[in-house]
Amino acid sequence: MPTTENRTFLLDFEKPLCELETRINQIRELAEENNVDVSEEIQQLELRALQLRQEIFSGLSPAQRLQLARHPRRPSTLDYIQAISDEWVELHGDRGGADDPALVGGVGRLGGRPVVMLGHQKGRDTKDNIARNFGQASPGGYRKAMRLMEHADRFGMPILTFIDTPGAWAGVEAEELGQGEAIAYNLREMFRLDVPIICTVIGEGGSGGALGIGVGDRLLMFEHAVYTVATPEACAAILWRDATKSPHAAAALKITAGDLKDLGILDQLLPEPIGGAHSDPLGTASILKDALIQNLETLSQLTSQQRRELRYQKFRRIGVFTEI
Repeated sequence: MPTTENRTFLLDFEKPLCELETRINQIRELAEENNVDVSEEIQQLELRALQLRQEIFSGLSPAQRLQLARHPRRPSTLDYIQAISDEWVELHGDRGGADDPALVGGVGRLGGRPVVMLGHQKGRDTKDNIARNFGQASPGGYRKAMRLMEHADRFGMPILTFIDTPGAWAGVEAEELGQGEAIAYNLREMFRLDVPIICTVIGEGGSGGALGIGVGDRLLMFEHAVYTVATPEACAAILWRDATKSPHAAAALKITAGDLKDLGILDQLLPEPIGGAHSDPLGTASILKDALIQNLETLSQLTSQQRRELRYQKFRRIGVFTEI
């Protein structure tokens, strides 16, 4: 059942479930106080709670999945790295004078294999989010990422990237420091790297900010994650000049993992525990670890030339469709 901490961040569609679980707890406490056996009634209510949870989370709209992707308690890049890696050393700096805390990375071991892992990092509370700029990386962050990827390529280590950002930092200072150039440089250079690259959307994949570390041989995505060219709020404001129409925009943009799987953009959809990744972070991390190891085994059997060609053809196919 959800912890008190998770209840603080209760989403609208979770309220009926929360009310039922609260009722179960109240009945259990009253039964203990009065020494009454109500185990059968509690068992029926718990079964109903399980059925309700399955109904809610199996029929989520794109806008509701976006809410889950943005959940404050959703596991972050550092959470996953610490959970799945055997060893981990974070590396800092872009060797140009900046160390962006919104994009983290370093060297570790996954299943005994040396790898470089990097990704966007959001904060847990307001103070931490401000420090990490809400996961919106600066040009220095993308240059740090590229430095780490070149390090991986030099020493033959696979690259694992974790995408979770509303978008790249769009401030004036970011533009002055070359935000567009930094992302474009990463897009170009990631295509030439010889080592396997696996990109995973763990939460919110937003626009060029996501693509800056999103060119790979495999694209994985969690069930309730989203990947979009622009936030539904921004899309609604542009199309209808009304940000309240963001649920319509979310549906039209085809941002969910299921949509992207149908469009041929996504290589593997990773299931989440019922209730979302934040309801069972360790279970979610185990799912991610197994998927990464399996994909690394497959990619490691290919030559570097075959992987580069696979990577190139993968992105050439995106956006090609037949209209009937």
